[in-house]
Amino acid sequence: MKIKKMIAPIIITCLLLLYFFLYILGIINIPSQLWVKIIMLIIPLGLMGVSIFVLVERIKEIRSGEEDDLSKY
Repeated sequence: MKIKKMIAPIIITCLLLLYFFLYILGIINIPSQLWVKIIMLIIPLGLMGVSIFVLVERIKEIRSGEEDDLSKY
């Protein structure tokens, strides 16, 4: 039963990572200076890391049985 609740966050995270990866490939192929490319790569790489962190936290929540965050308030 818990696996069904994990499917949506995993799929959304995979789609986000694919989008950011394609964005990074596009930035790499643009002819510009190296420092401009590095600055433009920092944001998608950071967002990729945050997406993975949020996925791991969500899986921990589902496994612990705390499925509804609004029940705290």
